[in-house]
Amino acid sequence: MENKRDRFVRIVEARTNKILDMLRLLANCANKSNYEYDEEDIKQIFSAIDKEVKATKNAFLGLESKEERFSLKNKD
Repeated sequence: MENKRDRFVRIVEARTNKILDMLRLLANCANKSNYEYDEEDIKQIFSAIDKEVKATKNAFLGLESKEERFSLKNKD
């Protein structure tokens, strides 16, 4: 029978590794021969990631935060 600590370690390792894998996949989008982006796009992407990292950390600290979906803002 798995105790709470063992379950936490198992789940948190799997989820953290998924996040790290997704960040590595996101890095593939940096290839300018395949994609077009500018400095503002980069700022928006990493601002959203930074906000979510802070919100997740706050959840572990018992603080509330709201969920937001990411979307590049139109430049038109």
